Amino acid sequence: MPVASDVKHEIELPEGVTATYSDYVLRVKGPRGEMKREFKHDRIQLKVENGKIVVYGALPTKKDYALAGTWRAHVNNMIKGVTEGFEYHLKILYAHFPMKVTVKGDTVVIENFLGERAPRYAKIFGDAKVEVKGDMVIVKSINKEHAGQTAANIEKATRIKDRDPRVFQDGIYIVKKG
Repeated sequence: MPVASDVKHEIELPEGVTATYSDYVLRVKGPRGEMKREFKHDRIQLKVENGKIVVYGALPTKKDYALAGTWRAHVNNMIKGVTEGFEYHLKILYAHFPMKVTVKGDTVVIENFLGERAPRYAKIFGDAKVEVKGDMVIVKSINKEHAGQTAANIEKATRIKDRDPRVFQDGIYIVKKG
């Protein structure tokens, strides 16, 4: 892909969302809350002007061009987070031993997994909120990375080792993202 002489991405701010950028920190406020993230690089800049967030760089290398696209994706995720939020749905599946899943503080406790006596634990990352409703676990957050990491921690906590995965299909699995 040929690299242009400069890169410039403009992201429109929806109604009800405000953004400020100072000291390399972008703060985005919306109806669901506020997020902040550091954007610091010597060749790529970010600025807020006229209801838009602009990511730009002069004479970018391939890596700079890619980084500008990454920053654009992060900004879009921040805007989506403060307007809609992120939600992951996980399903609790078991064949014989019924699992008991509870939330205690900043930890998800999984008891009786495959009949094990010791409970398994999954850390809730950042500001994510976890709810258990029947056989579904719902992870919500305005930060996509916090919601995704929490869902991954829960899924990883029920990983089965040293058994045939075709036979032992118990676990907690991500069934819906968004």
